[in-house]
Amino acid sequence: MTAPPAIDPCPPGQIDLALRLADAAGAVIRRYFRTPVAVQDKADSSPVTIADREAEAAMRQLINKADRHHGILGEEYGPERTDAEWVWVLDPVDGTKAFITGKPSFGTLIALLHRGRPVLGIIDQPILGERWLGVAGRKSTLNGRPIHVRDCPELRLAALYATAPEMFSGADAVAWERLRGRVKLPRYGADCYAYGLLAAGFVDLVVEASLQPYDYLPLVAVIEGAGGLLTDWQGRPLGLGSDGRAVAAGDARLHAAALAVLNSTAVGD
Repeated sequence: MTAPPAIDPCPPGQIDLALRLADAAGAVIRRYFRTPVAVQDKADSSPVTIADREAEAAMRQLINKADRHHGILGEEYGPERTDAEWVWVLDPVDGTKAFITGKPSFGTLIALLHRGRPVLGIIDQPILGERWLGVAGRKSTLNGRPIHVRDCPELRLAALYATAPEMFSGADAVAWERLRGRVKLPRYGADCYAYGLLAAGFVDLVVEASLQPYDYLPLVAVIEGAGGLLTDWQGRPLGLGSDGRAVAAGDARLHAAALAVLNSTAVGD
């Protein structure tokens, strides 16, 4: 497993801006939650609503007003100046399928990258009023209170989450089933909320595939600041060029065990 590199500190002004972004997105999302919003299918067949688009537009407006030199990568409106020193990564509604079915397991995800590395992350659940904040060099918080992952050294004791089984295909699906059969409590359906629960010490392992940078980069600082690990399936740090497969664990021993099972090719494993 490759240890994550040391990362640069995040300026206080950027933390304040990130919190304002979450506030702005939440105000939009609360207006539309559990209302009869129209749902459209994007080119990849994933759903999108006016809440997704308006929330991202509100965040982009604040970023561009604060500093036109900052880059932005958002799920709904794509890349803008992504070669900049500072780049914001936005997923206005991570878990749109949960949102449109009235389930508050979705969240707004916000990351700030410095030279490609995550130095800030937010998971914001605007319906439940829960906000996770991770900042490089600081302890992660949930609604302002420090949080920490829990110990879980063995797979047979672990609670494992993934958003849905269909996110795994081919060899990844085989590897997922191998891992799922080793844990105590496999569960589906929490979207980004599962990572927040892991950071707060209620879940031990989250393993996913088919992710985009805006799905995983906002989670890095939150998980690491709570004492956990979040890497790709080879144990490498996550970045803009990662392959979309992620392993989050609260215990380094569990993380290593999960990687071993995911990458095993032995017969019977």
